[in-house]
Amino acid sequence: MSLFRRKMVASIGHDSEAQGYDAIVDLTRSLNTMSEYPRDTQEQTRRILLSLFPAWLPPAFKVMFSKPLPALSCRLNAWVTMLTCQWLMGPCKVNDVDLGNGTVATGQGVLVERCRYLEETGCASVCLNSCKVPTQEFFDKDMGLPLTMTPNYEDFSCQFSFGLSPRPQTKDDAFHTPCFAQCPIKRKHSAKELCPGAELV
Repeated sequence: MSLFRRKMVASIGHDSEAQGYDAIVDLTRSLNTMSEYPRDTQEQTRRILLSLFPAWLPPAFKVMFSKPLPALSCRLNAWVTMLTCQWLMGPCKVNDVDLGNGTVATGQGVLVERCRYLEETGCASVCLNSCKVPTQEFFDKDMGLPLTMTPNYEDFSCQFSFGLSPRPQTKDDAFHTPCFAQCPIKRKHSAKELCPGAELV
């Protein structure tokens, strides 16, 4: 959490007066209101994710693992995600993934039972622009692994499916969901049905 906070502060340019997880939520909301363009938020978040790793690691992983051993790499990343990200997302468990072609990939998924990040930020556009899109792009472009994240805005669960390429945004239901009534960003922009940044890009 401390490392993630330091990287967010370095990217955003200021810290939060809050402590612990509340500071992460506060900084995330700041990140999502810095630009009116969702793409800017997505790219900035991806840079934050990259900054958490040594510069050599993602390209090395892509060459040494993702390309020659894609299934093993998907299972490895599922386990690493489950073991290292529960502080951010809440309880998780590794599960199987339906790749949509009649194949079920064993152990290539992670089910977040109730995403703490989504629940605490209370905003669908934060989920999309500071989590789903940049994380999918980080794994696909930087780690060499397709990833589809499927948030459920009714029960706050989220399914990570490694090895499954995401659908186009125009066909992804997550991008057509009005934000929550309690969303703090929406309350500041009540004239919009969707949060700023929730629109398709």
